[in-house]
Amino acid sequence: MSPDFLITSLIIVATPGTGALYTLAKALGDGHRAAIVAAFGCTLGIIPHMALAILGLAAVLQTEPRLFTAIKIAGVLYLVYMAIGLWRAPAPNAAQNAPREKAAAVIRHAILINLLNPKLSIFFLAFLPQFVAQESNEPLLAMTGLSLIFMAMTFVVFAIYGLFAASLRQHVLTRPTIMQGINKLFAATFLLMAGRLALSQR
Repeated sequence: MSPDFLITSLIIVATPGTGALYTLAKALGDGHRAAIVAAFGCTLGIIPHMALAILGLAAVLQTEPRLFTAIKIAGVLYLVYMAIGLWRAPAPNAAQNAPREKAAAVIRHAILINLLNPKLSIFFLAFLPQFVAQESNEPLLAMTGLSLIFMAMTFVVFAIYGLFAASLRQHVLTRPTIMQGINKLFAATFLLMAGRLALSQR
């Protein structure tokens, strides 16, 4: 494992995307525990893309336009669904009395957010092999090791984002208009990312 891999991975992980935004939203809405659960779910959502890249199946997405388009459309629709949910989220005073979303539901949403983005599989297909030594006798094992390190970094960075946001939760909840504005900002950002995914090419 090279320093280049660690630095590049950290930059990729730390750049806010849909997974990080979802973790922040859950942290502000439901607190520290939800933030950790969301970070864990987003990390699990990487596994299928990593597996496809390791097995070389991600190349199929690059050569089969209908499959790529089908997954992309599903991803766009799911991001729009998440945006609508955030936009229509109850006011903070009502939300405090409402039951929090169960951990299983948070994990399911987090996994789907990452799973329904075909660009991730293609990205990892191009990303991981660059850091496998050409003289390696077991390239698949090396790629698996790099994948696990990338996943660990994802969880740690997302958890840090979430815990920081959760630490501000009480200050935000006491200002209903701010919390509603944040929810709408997250909703608008999800819609923006849905638009970017819809316009993306293989």
